Order: sequence, then C-alpha cells, then structure tokens
Amino acid sequence: MKALLKSFGYAFAGIFRTLRSERNMRIHLVVCAYMYGYLLVYDFFKVSRTGFAILFLANALVMMGEMINTALENVVDLVEQRKNEFCKVAKDAAAGAVLIGAIFSVLVGIALLYQPQAFRELFAYYRDRPVWLVVLAASLAASMLFIFRFGKKGKGTES
Repeated sequence: MKALLKSFGYAFAGIFRTLRSERNMRIHLVVCAYMYGYLLVYDFFKVSRTGFAILFLANALVMMGEMINTALENVVDLVEQRKNEFCKVAKDAAAGAVLIGAIFSVLVGIALLYQPQAFRELFAYYRDRPVWLVVLAASLAASMLFIFRFGKKGKGTES
C-alpha cells in the first residue's frame, strides 16, 4: 500500500512540476477552469452527461499530451546535449501532437457549446451586473499573471 501511495505522490509531483515549468499547461488549465466554471455554476449552456464526458476526454487528452511532450523534451535534452536533427524532429513532432489535440479539443468545444442563445444570456447577465463584470475582469487579470508569471524562471523551464 505504501508503494501505491508513493506512486500517486510521484504522479502529483509530475503534474505540479509541469504546471510550474510549462506555460502551455497553465493555459490549458485556465481555459478548462473557466469553461467548467461557466458550465457548472451557471445554467446558460445546456450540456448532456455525454457532452460532459466528451469534454472531459478532450481536455484530458490535451493535458496528457502536454505532459508527454514535456517528458519527451526533457529526455531528449538529457540524452542529446548537442544540436541534432533527430532531436529536433522528436521535439517538434511531440509539440505538433499537442497542437493537434488542442485544435480538436477546441472543435469539440465549439460543437458542444455553440449555443447562441446561451451567449446572449451570458452577455445580458454581465450587462445587468457590472460588479460581476469587474470580478470577471479581475479574475482574467489574475489568470494572466498565473499563466505568464507563475513558472520558474531559468534555462529550459518555459516552453
């Protein structure tokens, strides 16, 4: 049982290290937080349980891809200290895989969440409650700080 708990600890350490070191992972996390926040707190958007499952899978695949990309980049950097075309191909392909996942995740979101009436209601909500618009703006500013200032500074820590 101790080994199992230790393995979860290593896994969480990997997640937190990736959040600290990879700006794109922080972007994925912030976008997911806003999306799920709006879907779960407000009732503007109508999403079925199946729709939620598809959104969860799409988001998980992007974040998993980002973590695999980070792992591959670090291993390539460790193994190959000099510039090498094979290393560049491996790193570019892994980054491309994350980009493909992110693009299709956005398309999944559009397919499930393109609900013009919901967006009209959302805009009306903020128009009628300017204090909440200020709160949203402040949360967006805080999110930008998290995305662009949270990571460790130094060689090889921001991609």
